[in-house]
Amino acid sequence: MHEQIPVGLALVLIGAILNGSFAVPMKRASAWRWENIWLVYAAVGMILLPWIIAFGTIPHLMAIYHGASWHDLLLVLIFGFAAGTGSMLFGLGIARLGLALGFALILGICASLGSLLPMVLLHPERLLSREGYALFGGTLLVVLGIVLCSIAGQRRERETMGQTPAQGRSRLAVGLVICIASGVLSAMLNFAFVFGKELQSSALSLGASPSASANAIWALALTMGFIANGGYCLYLMRKNRSWGAYSNAQTSYKDWLGGVLMGLLWFGSIVFYGMGAVRMGSLGGIVGWPIYMAMIIVIAYLWGVITGEWAKASRASFAYACSGIGVLLVAIYVISLAAKPAA
Repeated sequence: MHEQIPVGLALVLIGAILNGSFAVPMKRASAWRWENIWLVYAAVGMILLPWIIAFGTIPHLMAIYHGASWHDLLLVLIFGFAAGTGSMLFGLGIARLGLALGFALILGICASLGSLLPMVLLHPERLLSREGYALFGGTLLVVLGIVLCSIAGQRRERETMGQTPAQGRSRLAVGLVICIASGVLSAMLNFAFVFGKELQSSALSLGASPSASANAIWALALTMGFIANGGYCLYLMRKNRSWGAYSNAQTSYKDWLGGVLMGLLWFGSIVFYGMGAVRMGSLGGIVGWPIYMAMIIVIAYLWGVITGEWAKASRASFAYACSGIGVLLVAIYVISLAAKPAA
Protein backbone atom coordinates (compact mmCIF):
# COMPACT_ATOMS: atom_id res chain seq x y z
CA MET A 1 0.00 0.00 0.00
CA HIS A 2 2.88 2.41 0.76
CA GLU A 3 3.95 2.52 -2.89
CA GLN A 4 0.41 3.63 -3.77
CA ILE A 5 0.52 6.71 -1.52
CA PRO A 6 2.63 8.93 -3.88
CA VAL A 7 0.34 8.00 -6.78
CA GLY A 8 -2.71 8.73 -4.64
CA LEU A 9 -1.27 12.07 -3.57
CA ALA A 10 -0.55 13.03 -7.19
CA LEU A 11 -4.13 12.18 -8.20
CA VAL A 12 -5.55 14.22 -5.30
CA LEU A 13 -3.42 17.21 -6.34
CA ILE A 14 -4.55 16.93 -9.98
CA GLY A 15 -8.15 16.90 -8.77
CA ALA A 16 -7.47 20.01 -6.70
CA ILE A 17 -6.02 21.88 -9.69
CA LEU A 18 -9.16 21.09 -11.69
CA ASN A 19 -11.44 22.17 -8.83
CA GLY A 20 -9.56 25.39 -8.21
CA SER A 21 -10.05 26.29 -11.88
CA PHE A 22 -13.65 25.24 -12.47
CA ALA A 23 -15.31 28.58 -11.62
CA VAL A 24 -13.12 30.68 -13.95
CA PRO A 25 -15.46 30.31 -17.00
CA MET A 26 -18.28 31.82 -14.93
CA LYS A 27 -16.47 35.16 -15.02
CA ARG A 28 -16.64 35.16 -18.84
CA ALA A 29 -20.35 34.39 -19.33
CA SER A 30 -21.38 38.00 -19.91
CA ALA A 31 -24.62 37.20 -21.77
CA TRP A 32 -26.03 35.00 -18.99
CA ARG A 33 -27.16 35.55 -15.45
CA TRP A 34 -25.70 33.48 -12.63
CA GLU A 35 -28.53 30.95 -12.69
CA ASN A 36 -28.14 30.27 -16.42
CA ILE A 37 -24.54 29.15 -16.36
CA TRP A 38 -24.90 27.45 -12.97
CA LEU A 39 -27.74 25.24 -14.24
CA VAL A 40 -25.68 24.10 -17.24
CA TYR A 41 -22.71 23.40 -14.97
CA ALA A 42 -24.85 21.46 -12.48
CA ALA A 43 -26.56 19.38 -15.18
CA VAL A 44 -23.23 18.37 -16.73
CA GLY A 45 -21.20 17.96 -13.55
CA MET A 46 -23.82 16.43 -11.25
CA ILE A 47 -26.06 14.37 -13.52
CA LEU A 48 -24.69 13.69 -17.00
CA LEU A 49 -21.04 12.91 -16.31
CA PRO A 50 -21.44 11.05 -12.98
CA TRP A 51 -23.90 8.53 -14.44
CA ILE A 52 -22.00 8.09 -17.70
CA ILE A 53 -18.78 7.40 -15.78
CA ALA A 54 -20.52 5.19 -13.20
CA PHE A 55 -22.23 2.98 -15.78
CA GLY A 56 -19.02 2.83 -17.80
CA THR A 57 -16.74 1.82 -14.92
CA ILE A 58 -18.92 -0.08 -12.41
CA PRO A 59 -20.23 -3.52 -13.47
CA HIS A 60 -23.78 -4.28 -12.26
CA LEU A 61 -24.20 -0.75 -10.90
CA MET A 62 -27.91 -1.03 -10.14
CA ALA A 63 -27.38 -4.35 -8.36
CA ILE A 64 -25.04 -2.55 -5.99
CA TYR A 65 -27.76 -0.09 -5.04
CA HIS A 66 -30.40 -2.84 -4.71
CA GLY A 67 -28.13 -4.81 -2.40
CA ALA A 68 -27.08 -1.91 -0.19
CA SER A 69 -28.65 -1.25 3.20
CA TRP A 70 -31.20 1.53 3.44
CA HIS A 71 -29.12 3.09 6.21
CA ASP A 72 -26.05 3.57 4.02
CA LEU A 73 -28.06 4.67 0.99
CA LEU A 74 -29.92 7.22 3.08
CA LEU A 75 -26.68 8.65 4.46
CA VAL A 76 -25.23 9.08 0.97
CA LEU A 77 -28.46 10.71 -0.24
CA ILE A 78 -28.69 13.10 2.71
CA PHE A 79 -25.02 14.07 2.55
CA GLY A 80 -25.28 14.49 -1.23
CA PHE A 81 -28.24 16.87 -0.93
CA ALA A 82 -26.48 18.87 1.80
CA ALA A 83 -23.31 19.09 -0.30
CA GLY A 84 -25.38 20.20 -3.28
CA THR A 85 -26.86 23.00 -1.20
CA GLY A 86 -23.32 23.95 -0.21
CA SER A 87 -22.30 23.98 -3.87
CA MET A 88 -25.19 26.27 -4.74
CA LEU A 89 -24.20 28.65 -1.94
CA PHE A 90 -20.61 28.37 -3.14
CA GLY A 91 -21.55 29.92 -6.46
CA LEU A 92 -23.32 32.79 -4.73
CA GLY A 93 -20.43 33.26 -2.29
CA ILE A 94 -17.67 33.61 -4.87
CA ALA A 95 -19.91 35.93 -6.90
CA ARG A 96 -19.87 38.28 -3.88
CA LEU A 97 -16.36 37.80 -2.52
CA GLY A 98 -14.41 36.73 -5.61
CA LEU A 99 -12.45 33.59 -6.39
CA ALA A 100 -9.55 34.17 -4.01
CA LEU A 101 -11.42 35.03 -0.80
CA GLY A 102 -14.49 32.93 -1.56
CA PHE A 103 -12.50 29.76 -2.16
CA ALA A 104 -10.27 30.38 0.87
CA LEU A 105 -13.13 30.90 3.31
CA ILE A 106 -15.38 28.13 2.02
CA LEU A 107 -12.68 25.52 1.64
CA GLY A 108 -10.94 26.40 4.89
CA ILE A 109 -14.17 25.60 6.75
CA CYS A 110 -14.89 22.64 4.49
CA ALA A 111 -11.45 21.12 5.11
CA SER A 112 -11.78 21.44 8.87
CA LEU A 113 -15.20 19.84 9.12
CA GLY A 114 -14.48 17.31 6.39
CA SER A 115 -11.64 15.89 8.48
CA LEU A 116 -12.79 16.65 12.02
CA LEU A 117 -16.30 15.20 12.01
CA PRO A 118 -15.41 11.86 10.35
CA MET A 119 -12.62 11.55 12.93
CA VAL A 120 -15.08 12.24 15.75
CA LEU A 121 -17.57 9.67 14.45
CA LEU A 122 -15.20 6.96 13.22
CA HIS A 123 -12.15 7.32 15.50
CA PRO A 124 -13.35 8.96 18.76
CA GLU A 125 -10.60 7.24 20.75
CA ARG A 126 -8.07 9.60 19.16
CA LEU A 127 -9.73 12.86 20.21
CA LEU A 128 -7.84 13.14 23.51
CA SER A 129 -4.51 12.30 21.92
CA ARG A 130 -1.88 14.35 20.11
CA GLU A 131 -3.90 13.94 16.92
CA GLY A 132 -7.10 15.19 18.53
CA TYR A 133 -5.41 18.26 19.99
CA ALA A 134 -3.92 19.05 16.60
CA LEU A 135 -7.36 18.81 15.01
CA PHE A 136 -8.83 21.31 17.43
CA GLY A 137 -5.79 23.57 17.07
CA GLY A 138 -6.18 23.47 13.29
CA THR A 139 -9.82 24.47 13.64
CA LEU A 140 -8.84 27.52 15.72
CA LEU A 141 -6.37 28.48 13.00
CA VAL A 142 -9.21 28.29 10.49
CA VAL A 143 -11.13 30.85 12.55
CA LEU A 144 -8.08 33.15 12.57
CA GLY A 145 -7.70 32.77 8.81
CA ILE A 146 -11.35 33.66 8.29
CA VAL A 147 -10.92 36.83 10.37
CA LEU A 148 -7.91 37.95 8.32
CA CYS A 149 -9.70 37.21 5.04
CA SER A 150 -12.73 39.12 6.27
CA ILE A 151 -10.61 42.20 6.98
CA ALA A 152 -9.03 41.91 3.53
CA GLY A 153 -12.43 41.59 1.88
CA GLN A 154 -13.87 44.60 3.67
CA ARG A 155 -10.86 46.75 2.72
CA ARG A 156 -10.98 45.61 -0.92
CA GLU A 157 -14.69 46.39 -1.19
CA ARG A 158 -14.05 50.00 -0.13
CA GLU A 159 -10.97 50.44 -2.30
CA THR A 160 -12.17 48.87 -5.56
CA MET A 161 -15.91 49.58 -5.55
CA GLY A 162 -16.03 53.04 -4.00
CA GLN A 163 -18.42 51.90 -1.27
CA THR A 164 -18.90 53.58 2.07
CA PRO A 165 -17.70 51.59 5.10
CA ALA A 166 -21.32 50.74 5.98
CA GLN A 167 -22.07 49.51 2.46
CA GLY A 168 -18.87 47.49 2.38
CA ARG A 169 -19.62 45.87 5.74
CA SER A 170 -23.17 45.02 4.66
CA ARG A 171 -22.12 43.36 1.39
CA LEU A 172 -19.22 41.59 3.08
CA ALA A 173 -21.40 40.34 5.94
CA VAL A 174 -23.85 38.74 3.52
CA GLY A 175 -20.97 37.22 1.56
CA LEU A 176 -19.38 35.83 4.72
CA VAL A 177 -22.63 34.23 5.90
CA ILE A 178 -23.09 32.59 2.50
CA CYS A 179 -19.48 31.36 2.40
CA ILE A 180 -19.55 29.97 5.95
CA ALA A 181 -22.81 28.11 5.27
CA SER A 182 -21.33 26.81 2.02
CA GLY A 183 -18.19 25.59 3.77
CA VAL A 184 -20.19 23.69 6.41
CA LEU A 185 -22.51 22.04 3.90
CA SER A 186 -19.88 21.36 1.22
CA ALA A 187 -17.96 19.21 3.70
CA MET A 188 -20.85 16.74 3.49
CA LEU A 189 -19.54 15.51 0.13
CA ASN A 190 -16.60 13.96 1.93
CA PHE A 191 -19.03 12.47 4.45
CA ALA A 192 -20.80 10.74 1.57
CA PHE A 193 -17.45 9.28 0.51
CA VAL A 194 -16.39 8.25 4.03
CA PHE A 195 -19.77 6.78 5.01
CA GLY A 196 -20.48 5.22 1.62
CA LYS A 197 -17.83 2.53 1.96
CA GLU A 198 -20.43 -0.25 1.62
CA LEU A 199 -21.19 0.87 -1.94
CA GLN A 200 -17.51 1.05 -2.70
CA SER A 201 -16.87 -2.43 -1.29
CA SER A 202 -19.75 -3.87 -3.29
CA ALA A 203 -18.41 -2.28 -6.46
CA LEU A 204 -15.02 -3.89 -5.82
CA SER A 205 -16.57 -7.30 -5.18
CA LEU A 206 -18.49 -7.12 -8.47
CA GLY A 207 -15.41 -6.36 -10.55
CA ALA A 208 -14.85 -2.60 -10.42
CA SER A 209 -11.26 -1.42 -10.22
CA PRO A 210 -10.14 0.24 -6.96
CA SER A 211 -9.67 3.58 -8.73
CA ALA A 212 -13.23 3.52 -10.12
CA SER A 213 -15.07 2.05 -7.13
CA ALA A 214 -15.94 5.45 -5.64
CA ASN A 215 -17.96 6.31 -8.76
CA ALA A 216 -20.86 4.31 -7.31
CA ILE A 217 -20.95 6.83 -4.46
CA TRP A 218 -20.54 9.95 -6.58
CA ALA A 219 -23.37 9.15 -8.99
CA LEU A 220 -25.89 8.82 -6.17
CA ALA A 221 -24.65 11.69 -4.01
CA LEU A 222 -24.29 14.16 -6.87
CA THR A 223 -27.77 13.41 -8.17
CA MET A 224 -29.11 14.69 -4.87
CA GLY A 225 -26.74 17.61 -5.18
CA PHE A 226 -28.27 18.48 -8.54
CA ILE A 227 -31.75 18.57 -7.01
CA ALA A 228 -30.62 21.36 -4.69
CA ASN A 229 -28.73 23.29 -7.38
CA GLY A 230 -31.18 22.77 -10.22
CA GLY A 231 -34.17 23.60 -8.06
CA TYR A 232 -32.71 26.91 -6.97
CA CYS A 233 -31.67 27.83 -10.51
CA LEU A 234 -35.18 27.12 -11.81
CA TYR A 235 -36.62 29.28 -9.02
CA LEU A 236 -34.32 32.16 -10.00
CA MET A 237 -35.14 31.78 -13.68
CA ARG A 238 -38.82 32.07 -12.92
CA LYS A 239 -38.27 35.00 -10.58
CA ASN A 240 -35.90 36.88 -12.89
CA ARG A 241 -37.53 35.73 -16.14
CA SER A 242 -34.11 34.68 -17.38
CA TRP A 243 -35.16 31.61 -19.38
CA GLY A 244 -34.75 33.63 -22.56
CA ALA A 245 -31.02 34.07 -21.96
CA TYR A 246 -30.43 30.63 -23.49
CA SER A 247 -31.83 31.72 -26.85
CA ASN A 248 -31.30 35.47 -27.07
CA ALA A 249 -29.14 37.03 -29.76
CA GLN A 250 -26.29 37.86 -27.39
CA THR A 251 -25.76 34.23 -26.35
CA SER A 252 -22.94 32.47 -28.18
CA TYR A 253 -21.42 29.01 -28.12
CA LYS A 254 -18.85 30.39 -25.66
CA ASP A 255 -21.51 30.74 -22.97
CA TRP A 256 -22.63 27.14 -23.43
CA LEU A 257 -19.02 25.97 -23.62
CA GLY A 258 -18.24 27.79 -20.38
CA GLY A 259 -21.00 26.01 -18.48
CA VAL A 260 -20.05 22.61 -19.90
CA LEU A 261 -16.38 23.24 -19.12
CA MET A 262 -17.26 24.10 -15.52
CA GLY A 263 -19.07 20.77 -15.19
CA LEU A 264 -16.17 18.85 -16.76
CA LEU A 265 -13.56 20.46 -14.52
CA TRP A 266 -15.60 20.11 -11.34
CA PHE A 267 -16.64 16.49 -11.80
CA GLY A 268 -13.18 15.60 -13.08
CA SER A 269 -11.77 16.94 -9.83
CA ILE A 270 -14.12 14.72 -7.81
CA VAL A 271 -13.12 11.63 -9.82
CA PHE A 272 -9.40 12.31 -9.36
CA TYR A 273 -9.89 12.95 -5.64
CA GLY A 274 -11.77 9.66 -5.25
CA MET A 275 -9.10 7.71 -7.14
CA GLY A 276 -6.35 9.30 -5.07
CA ALA A 277 -8.05 8.84 -1.70
CA VAL A 278 -8.64 5.15 -2.40
CA ARG A 279 -4.91 4.68 -3.04
CA MET A 280 -4.00 6.45 0.21
CA GLY A 281 -5.42 3.66 2.36
CA SER A 282 -8.14 3.36 4.97
CA LEU A 283 -7.69 6.95 6.16
CA GLY A 284 -7.51 8.36 2.65
CA GLY A 285 -10.83 10.13 2.99
CA ILE A 286 -9.55 11.92 6.11
CA VAL A 287 -5.92 12.56 5.18
CA GLY A 288 -6.54 13.32 1.49
CA TRP A 289 -9.36 15.80 2.08
CA PRO A 290 -7.37 18.66 3.71
CA ILE A 291 -4.57 18.23 1.17
CA TYR A 292 -7.15 18.48 -1.61
CA MET A 293 -8.65 21.61 -0.04
CA ALA A 294 -5.26 23.26 0.46
CA MET A 295 -4.25 22.99 -3.19
CA ILE A 296 -7.69 24.20 -4.34
CA ILE A 297 -7.22 27.34 -2.24
CA VAL A 298 -3.80 28.00 -3.78
CA ILE A 299 -5.04 27.53 -7.35
CA ALA A 300 -8.17 29.63 -6.82
CA TYR A 301 -6.12 32.40 -5.24
CA LEU A 302 -3.77 32.42 -8.25
CA TRP A 303 -6.76 32.67 -10.58
CA GLY A 304 -8.13 35.53 -8.50
CA VAL A 305 -4.88 37.43 -8.98
CA ILE A 306 -4.67 36.57 -12.70
CA THR A 307 -8.23 37.74 -13.38
CA GLY A 308 -7.60 41.09 -11.70
CA GLU A 309 -9.65 40.77 -8.51
CA TRP A 310 -6.89 42.53 -6.54
CA ALA A 311 -5.63 44.90 -9.24
CA LYS A 312 -7.02 48.05 -7.55
CA ALA A 313 -6.62 46.94 -3.95
CA SER A 314 -3.93 48.42 -1.72
CA ARG A 315 -0.84 46.53 -0.65
CA ALA A 316 -2.18 46.41 2.89
CA SER A 317 -5.41 44.71 1.78
CA PHE A 318 -3.47 42.30 -0.38
CA ALA A 319 -1.19 41.53 2.59
CA TYR A 320 -4.21 40.76 4.80
CA ALA A 321 -5.54 38.40 2.13
CA CYS A 322 -2.19 36.64 1.74
CA SER A 323 -1.90 36.30 5.52
CA GLY A 324 -5.41 34.90 5.85
CA ILE A 325 -4.93 32.37 3.09
CA GLY A 326 -1.52 31.44 4.51
CA VAL A 327 -3.07 30.78 7.94
CA LEU A 328 -5.78 28.65 6.33
CA LEU A 329 -3.14 26.58 4.54
CA VAL A 330 -1.23 26.10 7.78
CA ALA A 331 -4.48 25.07 9.48
CA ILE A 332 -5.16 22.50 6.79
CA TYR A 333 -1.62 21.16 7.13
CA VAL A 334 -2.07 20.80 10.89
CA ILE A 335 -5.37 18.99 10.36
CA SER A 336 -3.78 16.61 7.86
CA LEU A 337 -1.07 15.74 10.40
CA ALA A 338 -3.72 15.08 13.02
CA ALA A 339 -5.46 12.61 10.74
CA LYS A 340 -2.38 10.45 10.32
CA PRO A 341 -2.28 7.22 12.32
CA ALA A 342 -0.23 7.30 15.47
CA ALA A 343 3.22 5.74 15.23
